Amino acid sequence: MNIYDKFNELAAELKIHPDVVAFREAALKIQADETKSKMLEDFRKIQIAAYTESMETGKVTDETTEKMQNFASVIQTNPDINEYLQAEVRFSILFEDMMKIINDAVGVDVIGAGK
Repeated sequence: MNIYDKFNELAAELKIHPDVVAFREAALKIQADETKSKMLEDFRKIQIAAYTESMETGKVTDETTEKMQNFASVIQTNPDINEYLQAEVRFSILFEDMMKIINDAVGVDVIGAGK
């Protein structure tokens, strides 16, 4: 069996992994609803603004912090978006673990996952 057969096996397992299934289903719910999709997009913009401010100045402005808190309150009352964000976190952990394993196999920190 060659390595591509193993990759295909992994892909088949990922398609049915509970965290991947939950993430895919949650994403499809959001994509099917323009209002929820826009809400999530706006939340991402505020997250990026907060990250950028933090990296550039070492802190986040009160205005951005307030926007984040307001969005978080709204999102918590929206079960589909809340479900999506939780599924995204679980998927991200799975993906990061997978990349660490691959990085360790290569033996060189080619993707920055070993940090």
